[in-house]
Amino acid sequence: MKLLVTGGCGFIGSHFIRTVLAERPDWDIVNLDALTYAGNLTTTLDFQIHPRYKFCYGSITNKELVDSLVQTVDAVINFAAETHVDRSITDVEPFIMTNILGTQRLIDACVKYNKRFHQVSTDEVFGSLEANDPKFTEATPYSPRNPYSATKAAADHLVRAAIDTHGLRATISNCTNNYGPYLYPEKFLSIAITNLLESKPLTIHGDGTQVRDWIHARDHGAGVLAILERGTVGETYMMGGNSELSVLETAKTLIRVMGLSETMLVHINDRPGQDKRYAIDHSKITRELGWTQRQTFEEGLRDMVEWYRKNEAWWRPIKDSSIYRSWHSQQFGK
Repeated sequence: MKLLVTGGCGFIGSHFIRTVLAERPDWDIVNLDALTYAGNLTTTLDFQIHPRYKFCYGSITNKELVDSLVQTVDAVINFAAETHVDRSITDVEPFIMTNILGTQRLIDACVKYNKRFHQVSTDEVFGSLEANDPKFTEATPYSPRNPYSATKAAADHLVRAAIDTHGLRATISNCTNNYGPYLYPEKFLSIAITNLLESKPLTIHGDGTQVRDWIHARDHGAGVLAILERGTVGETYMMGGNSELSVLETAKTLIRVMGLSETMLVHINDRPGQDKRYAIDHSKITRELGWTQRQTFEEGLRDMVEWYRKNEAWWRPIKDSSIYRSWHSQQFGK
């Protein structure tokens, strides 16, 4: 099997590549990545010279490049995306280009060459749950509430349209909040950990009652692999971590894990379009494909903190860059 993995220099894509290289000794991988701000070659240092791995620099919006790569592989896994809600509120155009147009480029090539395609999506396309609402399932209607989730929803609809219109051999997965090593320090946990390591406060939008479900990126990668190998074409599969916590509870857990004081917690104004709760029912993928999460949240969080302690050389240059500092000042006013 030869895979084209898009966005493999990013957080979740790189974890998937590690899983495949470790567990499928006869599979080859081509990684197509545009190396935008969150795509980092240092994220792939541990497998850059692997004999079954090849890196290709470029964007999924490049029709000719995508076409040339897709025809050489057996399947395409699309992790490539602009993903941060705050950035989508500030400037939505990159999200439209990558998440919508880029996905369509991949669809077109997979239809042309009759290749297997998997779209990696998010629970945010379903909108927001109230405290007592049932969890999201594969049948939950889409109701995106911010520009990022709207573009991911559009991409999912394009995949489903191609399945029905062109017979695209595709699947889709929707997943809850990922965490683990190599998480770019713009997401809540990675910002929190690195700030605390720098003796800076842990910043919470609003009152922190928003609820998120956490899944380790390694478990997510294992789920995508299960769908690719055993999933039914045309189907959607949900992946969750059974780890629902409010943002405030998550922050307090992190403070405790790091042996610090809750005086490090600081609340700021909530952001526009903030969803109250995400939660996924993953019974379908467990029942049909035998997948379930392996990593408990607190164990995974302890490992993540330790990784950031030992790998300051990875995250420090990111936080010291002028691009990061400019974005951070826009979001947090400092």
